[in-house]
Amino acid sequence: MAMRISNPFPQCAVSFAILLQLVALAAAQPGATPPAPPPGDAGCNGILLNYTFDGRDKIRPFVPAANSQPYSFRATATVLNSGTHPLRSWALLLTFAHGEVLVGVDGAVLTTGGDLPYNTTTDNNATSFSGFPQTDLLTPIATAGDLSKIQATVKLVGTLFAGPEPYVPLPSALSLGDPAYACAPPTNVSTSMSTCCILLKPAAAAGNGSELDGAAARRRSFLPRGTGDLVISYDVLQSSYDHWYLAQVTLENMAPLARLDGWQLSWEWQRHEFINSMHGAYPLEIDTASCLYGPQGQHYTDFDFSNTLTCAPRPVVLDLPPTSKDTDMGRIEHCCRNGTILPKSMDVAQSKSAFRMEVYKMPPDLNRTELYPPANFRIAGSLPQNPDYTCGQPVPVSPTEFPDPSGLPSTTLAVATWQVICNITTNTSSGSAAASSSSKPPTCCVSFSAFYNESVVPCNTCACGCPRTNATTSSCSTTAPPMLLPPYALLMPFERRAKEALVWAHDHRLPVPNPLPCADNCGVTINWHLAADFAGGWSARVTLFNWDDGADMPDWFAAVVMRDNAYAGFEQAYSFNATAVGNDTIFMKGREGFNEFLLRETNVSGVDYPVPGKLQSVLSFTKKMNPDIDVLAGDGFPSKVFFNGDECAMPLRIPSHGVHTRAGTSTMLLLLSLLASSLLLLLP
Repeated sequence: MAMRISNPFPQCAVSFAILLQLVALAAAQPGATPPAPPPGDAGCNGILLNYTFDGRDKIRPFVPAANSQPYSFRATATVLNSGTHPLRSWALLLTFAHGEVLVGVDGAVLTTGGDLPYNTTTDNNATSFSGFPQTDLLTPIATAGDLSKIQATVKLVGTLFAGPEPYVPLPSALSLGDPAYACAPPTNVSTSMSTCCILLKPAAAAGNGSELDGAAARRRSFLPRGTGDLVISYDVLQSSYDHWYLAQVTLENMAPLARLDGWQLSWEWQRHEFINSMHGAYPLEIDTASCLYGPQGQHYTDFDFSNTLTCAPRPVVLDLPPTSKDTDMGRIEHCCRNGTILPKSMDVAQSKSAFRMEVYKMPPDLNRTELYPPANFRIAGSLPQNPDYTCGQPVPVSPTEFPDPSGLPSTTLAVATWQVICNITTNTSSGSAAASSSSKPPTCCVSFSAFYNESVVPCNTCACGCPRTNATTSSCSTTAPPMLLPPYALLMPFERRAKEALVWAHDHRLPVPNPLPCADNCGVTINWHLAADFAGGWSARVTLFNWDDGADMPDWFAAVVMRDNAYAGFEQAYSFNATAVGNDTIFMKGREGFNEFLLRETNVSGVDYPVPGKLQSVLSFTKKMNPDIDVLAGDGFPSKVFFNGDECAMPLRIPSHGVHTRAGTSTMLLLLSLLASSLLLLLP
């Protein structure tokens, strides 16, 4: 018996036709609703910032105070360029409000170069994130709206302290770290917040909407080069191969009065790069094992790591000694000075350091044009008087121009250049009091004396830091003012000086504090002595005392900041090279034969105490510019003194006029005495 099978196709065809008609009718409706825009996009034609709280989990310890309970949290921040101008070296500012501790950051780095975990409460206001590796955001017009080129995404993981759900612990503010943009107050919607930032002066912005990616990127307008106390340039000199490039790192001292001795430079590789070889410097730790057992060894399976320098994620690099300059390790301009970088006012030739290194890359960056600098640079000196620096993140700038080594009038451009700006951390404790535990104390101090007063106003008590004292017993006072001294006591160590101060106080009926004041604790002391004041001019004598028993101080320099009316009258120094460099500052350094500041001596004939190393010079001033200058009332004393870049602690007062003064001496005798002392200083 034959089975009858019906044909289903006519029925299916009818159903399909009806479906097409319904779709067409829906599309033809005038009120059809377009797809919803991304959250927070309210027609922003600038830079759209968004922060989304992705969730949190309660973690131990469990505490009874609800608002103090720790939670692990996850969040996502986006920076979207919806405007017509490229956003160069973007930085996102988030003002956290719940004691957030950042444990993981992906898609950006902390602008300050801080390490993770990072406590955001240490920021004065907002926490800044710099784009890395995507530092620039192009425009939608130049990229046909390619999100990978116009948007950056930052993933955050950390710990916060807040109350229980349903409360959403969002930051209190978010904005763009670029003063050229103005950001509206953020709008909060459920678990996210967003704002739109508009360029204030579009005509002044670099680039335009027609700027293209790819080949045109080489000709793009870069951000202007920045200035700071120390500028680090990271130049890619060669990128001929997919897997490695040649880089030069240059440190340039731009601070007028700062120096570095024995510099140590470090950074963090962000993409598992490693240093294969180096010239002009060397890593503090050479470790090939980290390469063999790390991701580098897993990728470069046939690579000989026996001569590789380091695969450390944060290498520390040091300068070479001068003896290596003409060896295979050296032969780099500005290298090999034991890490000494002087200010340009001291020696332009020694204001730079440089070295080169062969950097190997890792996937997915195995392309000649995939070039990324390291991040989180840090620089420090080896001596206490060297300043502390805070460095920003690398910023792409116009390629560095290098002169032709053969002397031809041509230049060679770097393949790519990034610039890192480092600034000196301001030392707010360089005045009279001891430094707080959160700031670096000075390493030098100043005493004042004058021809019209027998007593010396010494360095302040604990000028370079206070000793740690027992809570119940203390042998000296950290707050008592220093006792006046006889001039010869300046050559004595503090223990002997204190005894002389007691005798001096007894003989001149001066008050004696109980307990006695502590020492100044400074390795270098500087005495400014007002030597003479006469009708046509005046003079001062500067004496440097080195109490450090560690090492001599070659290539020293000092600077004094005078008042306007005194600075204008500066003429010359007799034993130092001294120059008026502007800003009321007189810069001094040793002449040849006087440029090494010796350490203190312990076996000096005729004395039973160590004697400091000493350098001295007389400075002369004229009154032609300011005949009404009142030298004795304070115009003849500096307001600030620097030694080797460190601002010295200043005394609280100048020598009094009319109390315990010397017997009157004629101006001619003072001049003769001054000239005689100057001649003696010039004699070998």
